[in-house]
Amino acid sequence: MDFKGWWLGAEGRRCEPLTVRDEFSRYVLELRTLESARYETVRAAFERLFAQHGLPAAIRSDNGSPFASHSAIFGLTRLSAWWLALGIDLERGRPGCPQDNGAHERLHADIAREIEAARLGEDQASLDLWRRTFNHERPHEALAMKCPGEVYTASPRKYAPLADLTYEKMRRLKVNAIGSIRWKTQLVFLSTALAGWSVGLEPLAQGNWAVWFGRLRLGQIDAQTLTFQCAEPVTAPPTKQQNAA
Repeated sequence: MDFKGWWLGAEGRRCEPLTVRDEFSRYVLELRTLESARYETVRAAFERLFAQHGLPAAIRSDNGSPFASHSAIFGLTRLSAWWLALGIDLERGRPGCPQDNGAHERLHADIAREIEAARLGEDQASLDLWRRTFNHERPHEALAMKCPGEVYTASPRKYAPLADLTYEKMRRLKVNAIGSIRWKTQLVFLSTALAGWSVGLEPLAQGNWAVWFGRLRLGQIDAQTLTFQCAEPVTAPPTKQQNAA
């Protein structure tokens, strides 16, 4: 997924559509100009997609906002933290290396040649028509000359709104609005991307505590300094993640 670089439509309005594509089948799930790239707007778009197509195993994006942050732990943003909470793995290309997502860049080249050059895109109907044509009328050599719509299947993982995370055999603490948890006598900062979510704390040796967010080990709290130390990403903790009321 990505945002296609912007252009001006025939009526002078800015067009910068969100593009979402299934890598295996080349099927374009979404081609839509959003009101903004803010978290709430993009999340609403993905809630519609997940309700229609199910939850993917992973989402690949670049390192730009609102998908990733250069300053946050593991590059998490509110949007990518939500994806993680839903059990979706994050895949990111190397910074400044669009070739890491070359097939999606080729899709953007098609959009530039056929939609941007014609100064279309202000009308969602024109984007929907192009997407239907791409999915159901254009065979691909990589698909043995089948159209993406002949190959694509929706995910069997059903989407359900998630209020919070729970953790078995772990202490559960809520991250506050400024990205911190209260541990013993003081606040320990983690990330504002996790605000409103619960993290799980697992006891380690020497009184330290591992900090988990869903299946991702974020790091540990040092027992002596009561500070958080980021760790290399580790997945699949000995916990069960589920919806919380």
